[in-house]
Amino acid sequence: MAAAKRIVVAGGSGYLGSRICKSAVARGWKVVSLSRHGEPAWETITSSSHAPRWAKSVEWAKADILKPATYKPFLKESSAVVHSMGILLEADYKGIVQGRESLVSGLQKLFAPSRPGSQNPLGRQEGEELIAKEAGGQLTYELMNRDSAVALAQEASYEHVPTFVFISAAGGAPVVPARYVTSKRDAEALISSNLPDLRSIFIRPTFMYDSSRKLTLPLALGGIVGSEVNTLLGGRLSFLGMMTAKPLNVNIVGEAVVEAIGDNEVQGVVGPKSIESLATKGWRRSML
Repeated sequence: MAAAKRIVVAGGSGYLGSRICKSAVARGWKVVSLSRHGEPAWETITSSSHAPRWAKSVEWAKADILKPATYKPFLKESSAVVHSMGILLEADYKGIVQGRESLVSGLQKLFAPSRPGSQNPLGRQEGEELIAKEAGGQLTYELMNRDSAVALAQEASYEHVPTFVFISAAGGAPVVPARYVTSKRDAEALISSNLPDLRSIFIRPTFMYDSSRKLTLPLALGGIVGSEVNTLLGGRLSFLGMMTAKPLNVNIVGEAVVEAIGDNEVQGVVGPKSIESLATKGWRRSML
């Protein structure tokens, strides 16, 4: 019997990351979660404040994604590393809501064509920290969605990890700045073109929902209706992005990530339909 895989999930205490950890544990794999606070506050990602039984099988390590020295030791002898982190909205929108920044200034920043990330992540020395270039050290899409992923992939390559998984996105939405998606596409391009030794997998889910997050249910329903209407109209509403894309249950995406890691034939972009197929394949395997 082959030795159990060992995976490291950056962002493993998050909404999707925790589902990836759960699916990996179910296969008997060794799992390390990396996040700033270690074990998650369970009530924020599940319907209970108590840790589920499978959580005891995960090593909940503390690390800073912008400081490779804090996570590098965990990458050694791993089968795969997963980047399941990022930001959907930058801090400017909070400043607008709280009155700390004018509406015009905040919107100009939010919808700017580009903003600073860190120093060129490809020019870093091994283990070198990422330094935020935005005023006040603010976290931007370029820093969190792009540069932190590129740096993690580099460090995985340095440690001879064979597989790297990046949680990207199928598309955006009118209310979300385009840079949310473009920063993720930039990360995909930089990783695939500069780190050919990695089997890189780019997971592109649509909107993810779960019954433990009640707010996601009406949004998911809207996505289902929008998807059906868009199909009837021959795709004429596709410009609305994920508002007209069939949503995915977050557990499906988590299972698909683990199945992709286990299948050496999977590489490159994995879109919504492939995500569903991989999850189905994984669940069928568990029934054998």
